[in-house]
Amino acid sequence: MSRRGLLLSVVAFLVSLQSSTSLISSPSSIINPSKVKQVSSKPRAFVYEGFLTDLECDHLISLAKENLQRSAVADNNNGESQVSDVRTSSGTFISKGKDPIVSGIEDKLSTWTFLPKVLYTSMVTENGEDLQVLRYEHGQKYDAHFDYFHDKVNIARGGHRIATVLMYLSNVTKGGETVFPDAPESSRRQLSENKDDLSDCAKKGIAVKPKKGNALLFFNLHQDAIPDPLSLHGGCPVIEGEKWSATKWIHVDSFDKIVTHDGSCADINESCERWAVLGECAKNPEYMVGTTELPGNCRRSCKAC
Repeated sequence: MSRRGLLLSVVAFLVSLQSSTSLISSPSSIINPSKVKQVSSKPRAFVYEGFLTDLECDHLISLAKENLQRSAVADNNNGESQVSDVRTSSGTFISKGKDPIVSGIEDKLSTWTFLPKVLYTSMVTENGEDLQVLRYEHGQKYDAHFDYFHDKVNIARGGHRIATVLMYLSNVTKGGETVFPDAPESSRRQLSENKDDLSDCAKKGIAVKPKKGNALLFFNLHQDAIPDPLSLHGGCPVIEGEKWSATKWIHVDSFDKIVTHDGSCADINESCERWAVLGECAKNPEYMVGTTELPGNCRRSCKAC
């Protein structure tokens, strides 16, 4: 076969492959910067209109419905989660890579935020926590709070939450807004909700109304990594309808990384990084990762510490 003929065959194969996988799109082809509008400069907050499709929204709700439990909040003294009247929703976590749709959403989140998601064969390690899906029924809310931490227990795993992405999975007839009560009016940017359309809870500061498919990204830290007190935010009570949302918290470091008690995390063999890329973490876990009692030789490269 001539070189030209070979080239035409390759092109035809690629076209055929693309048509057979038309339901799978790369994140970069999905992300559209023109759909992003800045809500506020203090704190830094942005809304992506139509970030999720109706299918993705409905799928997350379907996954969550069977496992909903009363939501909890982290205790600032010991880091433990506990039920509180501060937060009256119900929710559940959906693990990374749960299925192709969830993986696609995770990919879009990483592409939009420019915050890392690293893949090592079948092991997924990233700076983000699992997706938390929440349901707010009539009167349920989440009082104003910070997403960065005040205790050493929570901050020890992945550091502060540098950013939060709040995805709205349903429309809400009235109430349910996300509000930044301390954000100055002078920091308001493109997206400006009509005050007359907001509930009383949302009329102080800057608020975003829930709209199915939209996503709100805001940063909890300044660009110098110092916590931003203006990132104080809350979920207003639902007055009419039902509110479903999915939250992605993203840390400054890998949330999946577990560090040993002495703080060390090192590879014993200089070839560990190359072996990890070749998939040895999954193929040869005893040598590469090991166990708590008998650690492997490449725990750092396998993201096991």
